[in-house]
Amino acid sequence: MKLFDVYPLYNVEPVKAEDCTVWDEEGKEYLDLYGGHAVISIGHSHPHYVHKLKSQLDNIGFYSNAVQNSLQKELADKLGALSGCDEYELFLCSSGAEANENALKLASFHNGKQRVIAFQNGFHGRTSAAVAATDNKAIIAPINAQQEVIILPMGDLDLVEAELKKGDVCAVIIEPIQGVGGLDEAETAFFQGLEKLTKENDTCLILDEVQSGFGRTGKFFGFQHHGIQPDIISMAKGMGNGFPIGGILIAPHIESKYGLLGTTFGGNHLACAACIAVLDVLEKESLIGKAAITGEYFMEKASEIPGVVRLKGRGLMLGIEFGEPVGEMRKQLIYDKKMFTGGAKNKNLLRILPPLTIQTDQIDAFIEAVKEVVTEEV
Repeated sequence: MKLFDVYPLYNVEPVKAEDCTVWDEEGKEYLDLYGGHAVISIGHSHPHYVHKLKSQLDNIGFYSNAVQNSLQKELADKLGALSGCDEYELFLCSSGAEANENALKLASFHNGKQRVIAFQNGFHGRTSAAVAATDNKAIIAPINAQQEVIILPMGDLDLVEAELKKGDVCAVIIEPIQGVGGLDEAETAFFQGLEKLTKENDTCLILDEVQSGFGRTGKFFGFQHHGIQPDIISMAKGMGNGFPIGGILIAPHIESKYGLLGTTFGGNHLACAACIAVLDVLEKESLIGKAAITGEYFMEKASEIPGVVRLKGRGLMLGIEFGEPVGEMRKQLIYDKKMFTGGAKNKNLLRILPPLTIQTDQIDAFIEAVKEVVTEEV
């Protein structure tokens, strides 16, 4: 049997990893500046994380949501305390797409409306409603296109208001900082305007924190840079440091009832153990504050790279934009310099999403490597 060929793959196979370093099958060492799409939050194979998962597996790894699971309550308590979102309620699932799918579905249940507003260059996942709200026609199948979604330019409150006044919009969904789209971010006034308009028009404001959550931007959630309170917050990626877990936080005015949402694997014992370990390490090692400081250091150093057009992002959710495509640069970085980086819909953007544990000397090494690659290309 062959694998279904949907991924263009680099000719590298990581077989071991620790903190910000991975090793391939030949023992070659690579610096991880990408964390597997921002998934590795507390570093590869963190000792506390490994111990927590192993210990949990010795007891019970899985049972369904038909029974009590006190780990879910422990997770909710820790998450509420560390994020500052104690007043929200938690629903657990298994991925970011599933989180956004449930967020959109819940919004529609809540207000009885069906249309969605999303934004240009946004990415929310590959499942039915989530992909329909994603600005990429190439990945939207005809069955997904039946969803009623309008894609608006980010930053134009007048256009948002005009759509909301039609009275049929169940949700506005937006990333605090766009991930796949290329690290663009709306102004605080726009986010605050969205909050006001959605409240006035009985529409749910969904903040997609799948990539930006769990400390990556220098605050627990990216929306916290803008002083707003969303109705629903979706999360995944860094939540489990590699273990599949996602979830949504739901404001208290949205009522729950039996059967409204459901999942088989969401909130299982191993997933909860993984997320609890992540929260423990984020707090104990002050990684959220460190992400903000390290991000500032990165920005300062990256400004020295020749040919940089623009630096984007916050914390350790960063982008370096050049005047031409970075595809060949990424190949040189991985094959010649032994460094993982990411791309984006913006082909000129080098996406940087390292573990939050990355050190300044590792950033220095990366900046020097990029300078060398840029100089070689010139």
